[in-house]
Amino acid sequence: MPDQPDRLLQLPANALLERHFALVDEAATIAFGVRFADAIETVRTALPSPGVQPTFQGLQVQLIGDLGAGKTTLVRATLRGLGHTGRVRSPTYTLVEPYAVERPDGELELYHFDLYRFTDPAEWADAGFREYFDSGAICLVEWPQQAGGLLGTPDLVFSLEVVGDGRLLVAHAYSEPGKACLERC
Repeated sequence: MPDQPDRLLQLPANALLERHFALVDEAATIAFGVRFADAIETVRTALPSPGVQPTFQGLQVQLIGDLGAGKTTLVRATLRGLGHTGRVRSPTYTLVEPYAVERPDGELELYHFDLYRFTDPAEWADAGFREYFDSGAICLVEWPQQAGGLLGTPDLVFSLEVVGDGRLLVAHAYSEPGKACLERC
């Protein structure tokens, strides 16, 4: 289903930054997720220069990779790194799992999407998910290609590939907040 050639994710050609990370085992994937959470928090709470609008308006992170590539492990580690202490469920059947994490400056909303079961991009629009992406929340999206081009340009794309016993994460940033996060990973 997700490997249909007509539904391959078309990444914009204008990445602001590309970085490669060798994740030799699950512990390395978890460590990257914690570093990513720290980067999000640093970028999210950075004070803008006087007269400049805040740069953090939420974050869309698309996670690409075959089954078993480590997408959900990375999301769980990121949520834990941001302070979520409860259960982290895979949203394969619910499509989205919402999380709220208390931060010193208020509640941070995160949404973990898994679009694997979508068979038509229109299902994304029909599900009413646009409001989540326009709310200033952090949206972590597994299988984004299932929504076709309806998600728009992400801030970050994490492509995970199994290489031997480990994983290779190739990260692309497409926005200034995404670039700032990636620079801190």
